[in-house]
Amino acid sequence: MSMRLRPHRAGAPPEPPTATLNALTFDVEDYYQVSAFDGLLSRTAWDGMPSRVLASTERLLALCDEAGVRATFFVLGYVAWRHRSLVRAISRAGHEVGCHGFWHRLIYEQTPGEFRDDVRQARDLLEEIVGAPVTSYRAPSFSVTRRSEWALDVLLEEGFLIDSSVYPVRHDRYGLPGAAPEPHPVERHGGLLWEFPPPVWRVCGYPLPVGGGGYFRLYPYPLTKHGLRSINRAGRPFAFYLHPWEVDPAQPRLSAGWLRSWRHYVGLKRTEGRLARLLRDFRFGTLTEALDAYRGVLPEGRAA
Repeated sequence: MSMRLRPHRAGAPPEPPTATLNALTFDVEDYYQVSAFDGLLSRTAWDGMPSRVLASTERLLALCDEAGVRATFFVLGYVAWRHRSLVRAISRAGHEVGCHGFWHRLIYEQTPGEFRDDVRQARDLLEEIVGAPVTSYRAPSFSVTRRSEWALDVLLEEGFLIDSSVYPVRHDRYGLPGAAPEPHPVERHGGLLWEFPPPVWRVCGYPLPVGGGGYFRLYPYPLTKHGLRSINRAGRPFAFYLHPWEVDPAQPRLSAGWLRSWRHYVGLKRTEGRLARLLRDFRFGTLTEALDAYRGVLPEGRAA
């Protein structure tokens, strides 16, 4: 795989941000609630775990404030139940509050009824706290796959307008290979739902995941920047994603086996600095703002 990156010459002015408005998103969950640690820690033990999500999310809020950008925070229902003040702070700062479910369970490990209850419990709590409708959703670990596409019907029935859960890649835990990489309307029996997928950059025909989570921590930043600029130059926005625990390198270490531990802990010390650079290099808004901007420039007949 050969990729040519343009180096930044010493003394040269920085490349200006692209004109495209992209979505900045954060999945608000604590370090011990990630899918990689399922089986290590019972959800009944969550109450006894030292929570670090307050300080790490407040750091993200400060970075957004410093950069003058608004984001979408997909808040886990359990976090909202335990830290109502954090959800209020997110909303008061002008950010969009989205739903991340309540118990961070993979969708394809639930029945449709269980999924509906989980989403409704989280959404109702979030709406009670912020006093406004919550219409954007992201599945835990992007777990809308071939075997759980029925979740889109449930989301429509529950009044959601935007989903950001379908990752157009192949992965052992998530992914829907062949799915459209750009924001697009999905027609289901219950109506129309907009899908705003996580970003992939097509390299030599391969959809390379770029611009979020472990990929952001692992890849050299120039590679990430080049990939995201390529997406914008192709005429589409991207939905960057990160978790509060990814700017918390001092979090307690849990033993989950070498692969899962490596995925979770790699690059934590450099995440915050990279995020600050990203916010300077690209234009960002909430998921809804970025989608509205994209729909406004679609050729006639493509916008729903």
